[in-house]
Amino acid sequence: MSTEDLYNERLDRILKAVALEEPDRTPVVLEYAGFAAYVTQTSMAAFLKFPQTNIDTMIKAYELVGDGDAINYGAFWPYGLCYDFMAKVRVPGVDLPENDMWQVTETQLMDRNDYDRILNHGWLDFFNKMMHERILDDVPSEYLPPQRRSVNVRAEWQSIGIPVLSGGDITTPIELLCGARSLMAFAIDLIEIPEKVEAVMDIILPHLAGAAIQQAKNKEYPLVWVGGWRAAPCLLSPAMWRRFVWPYFRKLVIQVVDAGLIALLHLDSDWSRELEIFKDLPRGKCIMALDGETDIFKAKDVLGDHMCIMGDVPASMLFLNDPDDVYAYCNRLIRQLGPQGYILQSGCDIPANAKLENVQAMVAAAVG
Repeated sequence: MSTEDLYNERLDRILKAVALEEPDRTPVVLEYAGFAAYVTQTSMAAFLKFPQTNIDTMIKAYELVGDGDAINYGAFWPYGLCYDFMAKVRVPGVDLPENDMWQVTETQLMDRNDYDRILNHGWLDFFNKMMHERILDDVPSEYLPPQRRSVNVRAEWQSIGIPVLSGGDITTPIELLCGARSLMAFAIDLIEIPEKVEAVMDIILPHLAGAAIQQAKNKEYPLVWVGGWRAAPCLLSPAMWRRFVWPYFRKLVIQVVDAGLIALLHLDSDWSRELEIFKDLPRGKCIMALDGETDIFKAKDVLGDHMCIMGDVPASMLFLNDPDDVYAYCNRLIRQLGPQGYILQSGCDIPANAKLENVQAMVAAAVG
């Protein structure tokens, strides 16, 4: 089979799962960043600093694992997390030892007066100043555009027959504000000044999805992420979640789907309480990607005829257990969640310290 045919076969398998059709077998997707450096014995600092090294290392790790159907994202830039969380990131080789993992720092970078600045001057003016003056101000210039040379990520992977799924990621207003204010300060804001927070979220929303959607379409990626971390229902009361999370999350997903893309709902932490409401999203146009905290079997029961489910081999299992355990759990997922509307994947990223043989066992359970 030619590389092009193999690429198309793999992508078709995934698209059928998303559309709730029955593929020839359960697709399996790999999602990782730090794992690539560790499993290839590449310096984490070099892996993160040089774009070509980053992609080459991720591809080498993919080849060590074996026959996955796709890579979730094909490159990783640690300072991209600054834009997702509106927070500082510590990076190995810059402010951490060269083989440590990067860290998103929990720091209060935004105060309550900044809500008024957003209301008075708009989101883009505030966000650009925030990134330049408070978040990326101490990042070495070689890590940032325009000095950081871009690489055609999709083309690099397609040349070896592997689809890259995600063309970008979108976060909700609550993730950005919570990251910049810090968790405790923002939780108090929701209680003491909810109307002001809501007004700010309304101003932020129109600016969040456009760039990621346009990038994905221009570069012919099939989907974009719509991410949820601190927006998880387990962190908010039902009334707060329905007010400060769902209306914004839903509008972003609809915007992605209306653009002709798949919305990958990257849902970290426990979303079990609110699964029913996801029926309000378009059928057969989304992937619900779970990380091991949400009850994936309940998600299938509630949403199995409405939305593709992805996940959720736990990070702890890929690190602590042996291959037989991983293979058995993956077989259970495939039997109980497939064959229609299910994609096998790790719960969130494969951890950096995962055992190679465990990741290989995950893939083998699907590929046979």
